[in-house]
Amino acid sequence: MSSLNDSFKSKPVIWAVAIIFISTFARLWFLGTGQLNLVQDESQYWDWTRHMQLTYYSKGPLIAWIIGLWTSVFGNTEFGVRFGSVVGSFLTQIVLFWGVARMWKRPIAAIWTLIIYNSMPVYLALGILMTTDNPFILCWSCALFALYKASIPHPPGLERDSNESQTKPFVLISLFFGVGILAKYTMLGFAGLSVMYGLLLMRRERLPRGFWRKLFLSLGGGLFLGFLPTLIWNMQNSFVGYKHVLHLIGASGNKASHLLRFDRFLPFFGEQVGMATPWWLVFMFIGGFAALFFVLKGKGRNLMNLNHRQSALLSVFFLPVWIFFFVWSFHAKVLGNWAVISYVSGVMIAGFAFESFWGRRGRFRSLWMTLSLVIFVVLHFQNLVPLPDHLNPTHRLKGWTDLGQQVVELEKTQFKDPSKVFVMSDEYDMTAALAFYVPGQPRTYCAWIDRRMNQYDLWPGPEDKIGWDCVYVIKKFHSNTNEEMKEMFERVSSPIHIQTTFRGKPARKFTVYLCYGYNGKWPRDPRLRF
Repeated sequence: MSSLNDSFKSKPVIWAVAIIFISTFARLWFLGTGQLNLVQDESQYWDWTRHMQLTYYSKGPLIAWIIGLWTSVFGNTEFGVRFGSVVGSFLTQIVLFWGVARMWKRPIAAIWTLIIYNSMPVYLALGILMTTDNPFILCWSCALFALYKASIPHPPGLERDSNESQTKPFVLISLFFGVGILAKYTMLGFAGLSVMYGLLLMRRERLPRGFWRKLFLSLGGGLFLGFLPTLIWNMQNSFVGYKHVLHLIGASGNKASHLLRFDRFLPFFGEQVGMATPWWLVFMFIGGFAALFFVLKGKGRNLMNLNHRQSALLSVFFLPVWIFFFVWSFHAKVLGNWAVISYVSGVMIAGFAFESFWGRRGRFRSLWMTLSLVIFVVLHFQNLVPLPDHLNPTHRLKGWTDLGQQVVELEKTQFKDPSKVFVMSDEYDMTAALAFYVPGQPRTYCAWIDRRMNQYDLWPGPEDKIGWDCVYVIKKFHSNTNEEMKEMFERVSSPIHIQTTFRGKPARKFTVYLCYGYNGKWPRDPRLRF
């Protein structure tokens, strides 16, 4: 291990280039070999590109802009939709390596950071799936290092106050903060954490002059940049996007009436263990608390050999975030990916911890590396690994291509005029997946039947298709026909159960109803449940 660390120290750029390019090639190979259909959220973000807006019901517009860019190059294909995720992961790795190896002069920790990054399931998934977390994490990483640079005074020089804060890093903070908001509203948390970081440094009189003024100006500028499009759109749409976010986090609606519940924190914790792996999560917490104690104590031995600013930055941007979402899971349902922002600093903490003291425990060194390699290989080369279907976590995401083909076949064989048949579902993710995978990629519709509001409710329904027929698709096997469906059509068939396949193996199950003679009724819930 010592010889490996020596190699990392003497040839860090070579190691970094090898890790980044090998991991990027593996992701491109995964996409190019079509090992996984789009996750339904990816399909929804793609469908947004066909209706470009200032923002959308549940997310900012950045994800649609990115997908729109790459599908204009590679076409409306799985590869085109996901290419931006590979680019985002590639750039994030460069930022992490540059920040730790160049800015912080810790090349060994930088290489371990890249290794850990490429063995954490959450980052492996984000390097393949084109979700809002991908560009969001890139913006968060860039803003994090810009904040660190902003907390360092000007280097001594002629006609410069050596205790004055630099200006350029604050411009970068404003830019990345604003663009991050366009990706995901969670970027707002960066503002509060940056203030916490400044307060920790101020305790030891380590802040340069002008820091607070420039910080608040930069955050204000980023807030204006990121929120202006969403504000205009929400003003035009009764603020439904903001209401949705407040309801989702449990700040309004029925969720807000239950202060404490104990059925959500264990699933959240289990998701975090799976996303980060148990061993890297342990390294993060040990390193995170060690860094925090060093900052608060102000003296003594620093186990990871970090300076005061580095310790403050990493501990503040990991521990409060992770603990906040864990505590919030006692109040409302917290999705596992919400805590992903904590792992930007967490992955660096684990890299420093592994280099400084965990790496000394020789009997476990090969174990961590072997586990990391196995995780990387199994995810990216799963079609070459003899993994049983019931043990393959991606199995439940497959079968959409086959479903699209079967829908078209039903249109051709079960209706008099296939050109006057539309497709719909009652959930946004199903509606989006059908839009992408039904050949011809038609406009699909989402009926408001016993569900909450979504983006499709802000677009026109099929009211102009009176007299048309319809293929109605829902998840899993069902045996009962919804009464509202019967009111919309002259006749609705008995349920048709479809078992899809993916490369010859059983995949997801669906139920299809053939609906004849649409009468123009389109259910919309007047209660606006978000």
